[in-house]
Amino acid sequence: MSLRAAAAVAAAIALPAAGAPEEFDLDPGHTFPSFAVGHLGISTQRGRFERTAGRIVLDREAGTGSVEVAITAASVTTGNPKLDAVVRGEDFLDAPRHPAITFRSRAVAFEGGVPRRVAGDLTLAGVTRPVELAVTRFGCTRLPFLVRETCGADLAARIRRSEFGITAFAGLVADEVAIDVQVEAVRREPVPAPAPPGG
Repeated sequence: MSLRAAAAVAAAIALPAAGAPEEFDLDPGHTFPSFAVGHLGISTQRGRFERTAGRIVLDREAGTGSVEVAITAASVTTGNPKLDAVVRGEDFLDAPRHPAITFRSRAVAFEGGVPRRVAGDLTLAGVTRPVELAVTRFGCTRLPFLVRETCGADLAARIRRSEFGITAFAGLVADEVAIDVQVEAVRREPVPAPAPPGG
């Protein structure tokens, strides 16, 4: 077999079958959920979370998928350690009692083979509410320095913290919170089928 033919066979094995669901693991080094909320009615307070894990399944041909994400609540950072302690505390995230913020999708809506909206359930400070994320950017690549296919997306949503039971400092901190998530995920390699006995 020539080198060119061998490369073609290897590529065919590495790529998923047409229409087959593809599984991706979030890359924690390139995934950052962040938030922005009005402060004192005159400025915007921003923060982000440093530790996120999750799994995404996409069937781009069928236009279906699922998303599961877990964020470590105590990994929040605003750039101000004293404020971080307040946000982690019982008035806001209550991280000691509710260490994980989770999102589990119920439906992924595609347009032209590209995911555009993800509807699911967000659990924050122990309260679960429906939330829809808009996918404002999506793309995949397999550049030479990447071992496996990597997909990335920007997602956005708006929630009201009071709907999650977070009502402290209502006169100082706005109720509406903007959420933005920059995410990259790496495709899992398919597990090869076991060789037949005597093969």
